[in-house]
Amino acid sequence: MQLFYTVNSPYARKVRIVASEKHVDLELKEVVLTDPDCPVGQHNPLGKVPVLVMEDGEALYDSRVIVEFLDYRTPVSHLIPQDHTAKIKVRRWEALADGVCDAAVAVMLEQRKPVELQSQMHIDKQMAKVVAGMTRLDADLVKKKWCVNETFSLADIALGCMLGYFDLRFKDMRWDHKSWQDKFPNLAKHYSVLVKRPSFKQTMPVA
Repeated sequence: MQLFYTVNSPYARKVRIVASEKHVDLELKEVVLTDPDCPVGQHNPLGKVPVLVMEDGEALYDSRVIVEFLDYRTPVSHLIPQDHTAKIKVRRWEALADGVCDAAVAVMLEQRKPVELQSQMHIDKQMAKVVAGMTRLDADLVKKKWCVNETFSLADIALGCMLGYFDLRFKDMRWDHKSWQDKFPNLAKHYSVLVKRPSFKQTMPVA
């Protein structure tokens, strides 16, 4: 199976970490989406990564679909619980972490425009979503080792990928002279544990 990805996509990183944790071998195909010859559009009509192309040529997208496929491909340590109640809790964490990523990506893309074309209103709106989401995630981690049922799961992976992306793109952001680690201490503590896992070390974003 081939996985098309970009090195700093938090969504593609989520898939790469799941594959690593599940010991599923993937042929990694790093792409540049702005390249005119980028093959992603041949497999995903939306032109987005990650895309998983299987042996028969069928393609899967987006990250939530791919990680579920990978998790149920082998019985080794399910990252998505089979119990329905626990599964919904994990998916809820994933949805919020991915939503924070969506807003952070929107801010980054807006800030890449020429200054005269940027909308500060749009940046402020999206950053407010980031802060609100991270505030909720930080509060939900109080006195927890892992996000759901004290077991490492897809919830922790999604959260770690979001924090990795935020740290990459907004490392110097300050709130009342506080770094994100000071403002969200529970998230910072959790992230410090996650980055020690081999699957996280192998997929670190590149500045």
